[in-house]
Formats: sequence, C-alpha cells, structure tokens
Amino acid sequence: MSSNTGAPGDGAAANTNTGTNAGAGATAPSSNNPRFTPQQQHAPTSGAAAATTQSTASPSTTSSSNQNLNQIVTDYLIKKGFHRTEIVFREEVKDLDESGRPRPSTDSKGPGRYLKAFIHFQKWIENGLDLHKFELWKVLWPVFVHSYLELVRQGSYTHAEEFMKKLRGSFENTHRDELQRLALITASQHVQENPVAKLYRENRYRIPLSVSVAGRMFNFLQRDEEQGGDVIVEILNDRCTIEQVERGPIEPLSFEAIYRRSRHMELDDVDAQEGIPGVEQRAGLANRDILDNNSAALKLGPLPIEPDLRADVVAELEEEDRLHPPRDGKPTLVDEFNAMHPIKRETGDSPERTDIPYPPSRARDVVMEIQKVRENRDRFKIEGRTGGVGPAVISCMDFSKDSKLVAVGTTDSYIRVWTLDGKPLRSRLPPEKDVKVNNRKLIGHSAPVYSVAFSDAIANLDRNIYEDGPQPETDAKLLLSCSADGQVRLWSLEVWSCLCIYKGHDGPIMNLSWGPHGHYFATGGWDKTVRIWSQDHASAQRLLVGHDTAISAIAWHPNGTYVFSASDEADKSIRMWAVSNGNCVRIFTGHVDYISALECSPNGKILASADAGGNIFLWDIAKGTRIKRCRGHGRGGIWSLSFSVESNVIVSGGQDNTVRVWDVELPAEGNRAAPQQDGGDGTIVAAGGQPDGKQSGASTTQPAGGAGGATGGKKKGKEVMITPDQISAFATKKTPVLKVMFTRMNLVVAGGCYNPEIQERDVAR
Repeated sequence: MSSNTGAPGDGAAANTNTGTNAGAGATAPSSNNPRFTPQQQHAPTSGAAAATTQSTASPSTTSSSNQNLNQIVTDYLIKKGFHRTEIVFREEVKDLDESGRPRPSTDSKGPGRYLKAFIHFQKWIENGLDLHKFELWKVLWPVFVHSYLELVRQGSYTHAEEFMKKLRGSFENTHRDELQRLALITASQHVQENPVAKLYRENRYRIPLSVSVAGRMFNFLQRDEEQGGDVIVEILNDRCTIEQVERGPIEPLSFEAIYRRSRHMELDDVDAQEGIPGVEQRAGLANRDILDNNSAALKLGPLPIEPDLRADVVAELEEEDRLHPPRDGKPTLVDEFNAMHPIKRETGDSPERTDIPYPPSRARDVVMEIQKVRENRDRFKIEGRTGGVGPAVISCMDFSKDSKLVAVGTTDSYIRVWTLDGKPLRSRLPPEKDVKVNNRKLIGHSAPVYSVAFSDAIANLDRNIYEDGPQPETDAKLLLSCSADGQVRLWSLEVWSCLCIYKGHDGPIMNLSWGPHGHYFATGGWDKTVRIWSQDHASAQRLLVGHDTAISAIAWHPNGTYVFSASDEADKSIRMWAVSNGNCVRIFTGHVDYISALECSPNGKILASADAGGNIFLWDIAKGTRIKRCRGHGRGGIWSLSFSVESNVIVSGGQDNTVRVWDVELPAEGNRAAPQQDGGDGTIVAAGGQPDGKQSGASTTQPAGGAGGATGGKKKGKEVMITPDQISAFATKKTPVLKVMFTRMNLVVAGGCYNPEIQERDVAR
C-alpha cells in the first residue's frame, strides 16, 4: 500500500529501522489497548529518539513529528501482521489533532455535530417551563444512545469517547446499568454484535408525549435546524416512535401517579410501553421510583450565618457580656450565639449561602441577631411533658414576631392592624405626626383577604450599639397580604400604604408566608401552583408545579432552602420543594381531610400538618415517613400550628374554640384500635401509650366543643378521642382560634374571631 511506504533511498531504510526499534516500546500498549494515542507510547529509541529530539527542538515541527510517529506505529503493525489492530489504530488517529485531542469538525455532517446538537437540545429543555421538563427529559436518553452508537459505527472513536465522557453524568441516576453496558461498545463491529446495541438499532424506541409538549419540541427543532435540530429530528424519525397522547403534561409527583399508587394500579398503557422491549427503562418508571423511595439527599441543617454578620454580632455580644455579665448558671451571650450558630457544622447537613442569593446584612440585622440570642438564652425552657402547666366576618390573622402587633384580613377585602398593648401606632407621614390611634385600616384589595404575614421583628436592645448613629429599629416594617383578587400586596407599616403589587397567579391566592431570613416569600393559589418571590422583584423567581388541586397551606423550612405546600380537596398531599432549583424532593400522603395548616420545627427535622378532621400528623422529613397522629380537636378545622423553640412541644388552635398543647417526643399511640363514640366520623384512633410506656386500656374521650369540662356544663353530641400526647387544653367560650404562635421566649399567643352565635347554640342545647 502506497500510504504505508516510507521515503525512497536511505530515508526509507532509516524509517524501517526506526519502526523496528520503536516496535519494542509500542508492542505492549498496542497489544493490550489498541485505542491508545501517541502521548501514551514509551519513548522510542534509536532513530525514533532522533526524530523526537528534533521535534522538541522546534515547535513548528510538532505536526510532522506526530505524523512520523503515527507512521512508525502503522509500519510496525503492518510488518508484524496486526492488520485488525492497524485498522483500529487508523480509525483512532484520524480524528485527532496535533495535540492528540478530538479534531473540531468544520463539516456540518462531521462527527462533532452529535455533541453540539445534544447540548443545544438539552439546554433548551433545562431553560424551559418546569411543567414540561419531565416529559421532554424522556427524549434525551434515546437521542444520547443513538448518537453514541452512530459515532462508534462510523469509526469516530475519539468523538464517541468524548461524547460519552461529557454527557453520561446526566443519566447516572436513571440509567446507570445501561451506561455501563453502552461504555463497552467501543468498536464498529461491536455495534453489529453487541446485544444491547442490536436491541436499540433493530427496534424503535417508544416515547409517550402529550400533544402540546410534542408540538413545542418539533417547532423548536425545526427553528434551530442549523444548531443541530436536524440531527435530533433524524434520530427521532429513524430510531424512535413518538406516541402523542391527548392529556395534560405529566409530572413525576402528579396526582395521577399518587392515585394509581394508592390503588396498586399500573401506569397508563402508553407509559408502560415506553422504551425498547427487553430493556429495563428506569426513566419510564420515574413516577413509581420517586413515590416509593423518598431518598433524595436533603440539607436540613441551619443556614450558615454570613461571616461579616457573625463577626459584627460576636463583637457586640462580647461588649454586652462585659457590661452585663450573666448570672450564675447562665451561659454568656457569646456562648449562646455559638451554640445557635456553630462554626463547625455537620458535613453536608447544611445548605450553602451561595445556594440562594440574599442581600448583604445591615445594621438592623446585627441588632436583631443580638436580641434573638438574648431572648433564646432567657426563654422559658420547656423540658418535655409539662402535665398541663404552662401559659389561650375575620378570614385570617397574624401576630408580629415581637408580639406588639396583630393584623387581620376580612371577607370585606380590607385589613386592620392593632397594637396588642393599646399604645398608638407610629407613622412617618408628617400630617399624621400627632395622630394617636391604636389601629389602622389598609384598603386596596378588591376581594376577601385570605392570608396576612408580618416581616420579621424583635424587641429592641436596651442600648444603642452604634453610638455614632441612630439606633436601628427592629419592629415589623412590612406586611404581606393575598386575596381572592389574585394579588399579593406589600404594605408599609410606617406610611400605612401599599408599596408594591405582585401579580402572577391565575385566580385567588390562598396562602402566603415570609421566608425565615426575609427577602423571599412564598404564595400558594387556586391555580395549583406555589410561587417563590423576592421582595425586590415584581415577578416570581420560582414556579413550583405538581399539585392537582388548589394550595391550602404553606410553610418554610427554617434554613430557607425548602418550602412545604399542601393541596386541598382531592389531592390531599404535602410536597417539599427545593427553592434553589424548584424540584420536588419529598411527598407526604395520608390525610383524608382538607389540610388546613403546616409548620416545620425549628430544628428542621419534623413537619407538622393539621386537617379539618381534627388530626395533627407529625412527619420525619429526612425519611419522608409519618411519625404519629395527634387527636383531640373536634371537627371543623385546625387553623394554626406552632413549635416551641426546642421543637419538643407543639401548640394548635382550631374551630372547636380550643388551644391545645402536644408533646412531640411522646411515642406514637399503640396499635389497638378504638372506635369513635356516638357514630364516629369514619376515622380510627388507636389506643395510646402512657408516658411511662405502658399501654392504656382505652383512649380518653371528651366533648367535641371544648376541653374536658373546661367550658362548664354538660354537652351532648359526638365525643372525640384524645391521644395521650396531649399535654393540656385551653378553651374559649365564643372564639374559634385562627392563630397560635410560640414566641422566642416560649410563651404562647393565640387569637381568633369572637362569635356570639356559639354561646347561643350552647344555650339552645
């Protein structure tokens, strides 16, 4: 073959000798691994050494030197009769540039087009709507497989290796076994002989897509044909079958998936047939995998404090400790702060501050952190079960964190704010400088107000740590509200007017909540979506889609990295969302009544949920499992929950006019079922264990309207079961409790709407 002969004369003879000598160094790698590059060879001897010396002496001769080296290896393989190895070697080096890397393809039909097309298609999916990502992600796997197989079949081994190396990470979690089998296909003859390759190339890969998603995908591929759309279309036409289904977009944790799982039903026929017959498709079973295995890694630890803020707070706390030394037995403020915000954190347990961007800290944040440390140290500590010793037309209610203000939303579309101590509200408006009123009316919504929430606040320090400037104010400055008019309004509590209107939900907004670190807040609406907003942007930063019915309750994880949401009516599921990427990472199912309240414990490990049937469920967030159920409230709804600072006690307030305190750490009730008295409500309550661990003979019962005789008088009607973990109950005669809150000092504040009709009904009985 003319391409294998050297130069005539002495040069040819020298080349022959060089090939022979180089062969000694090249034999081992060529026989063990034919897919080696010139950089992997041993240093050649004799004539090859001279060639190498010349090439290093002059950078301009690098290309010719590598060509000589390739020629040397080729001549040696021919001389030894390694014809198949020689063919493989030629295929290996044909796509390499002078440095041994894959040569960029300038031809639109070259091997580099597959990587370019895939990356362009993947970016379009990732930057699209979350609603469509799950279905479109199914298309990526067959495109990946057939692109890789085609590169290997063409003999573009270097490009195939680069393609696999750069893209396999996208499929490690869902197709790990298949990736390992595909990685073994490294030669063109493997494509013809390997059983996995034959399955994919001899059968069409079935992909179920909703009509709307399929239409959007093909419109994009046609529009971006020059960026690789033609490559994707070619693979889909030749190797795949798109099954267009008349249905809405499918999401892994959709209500349909939950419904089928609860009844042990299979997926839709079209979904069950996804993929290649004979090849397990884990991606096609994503619904079942996620529902059955709540194992996504979570970071439930506290959010680390900003380093500059930590330094400022520690410096001021040291000054506070110097001026006001702690009493005997009390830790210093610095020690308390370090216990609340440890420098050494459990590896991987806490999120990073870079996961979610926050604005830089201010002087006000320093003062608030100092006071939080002081109140945390001096709080009324709750040591488990207390035996009852302890601290009792409006549509919604909230207390400020410093317990100075209360706000209520009404069905008449306005909001009213009061001071709890009766002192006049302050105003920065010059005309209102001398106005002395203890309540304000905020008008702006055009429909019933469904939720209100104060921004963070705390009682101020007793001295100004910034002597050269004014003392930062730490009271509540902002109030959020949402309404049936589809608007979220941000109100100033200094000028008593609306600062901003946030629009985005389609229909009424049922619930909202500030994030634990401020700046961000979450809303849930009738449109089945949860949205994450930042205070300084008029549009939502995250759209969380997955619930099948309207959102009934929202809560934040204390580290601000996750949001919990509950859905009402038919769905009745609780979902945990990662704020950083919008993914659903946990799902909790078990409620059979309308879920009316959610609350996460301060330690970030327990989620509490309450429903209209009077049940409180406690969930282990890390495991995604239910810990126990607390019973004691009558039917009508539990409208608010709140954990103590230690996370070992929870307080609840409900429509039955009671505030109840529960022991979180008491083990779950026993297994012996006890029927509900007087007809029951269709639920079964197990007999509970006593505090000493023994099983009680029967569960306690009490009238549905109050707490064990606390209201006085004998009441008729249905009795409700009380589980042994109820510590105490405090009844009101005429007030359903809409809001309960543990303060940072472990005192309980509760409030509700006075309803005189309740007393009239009691008298009638």
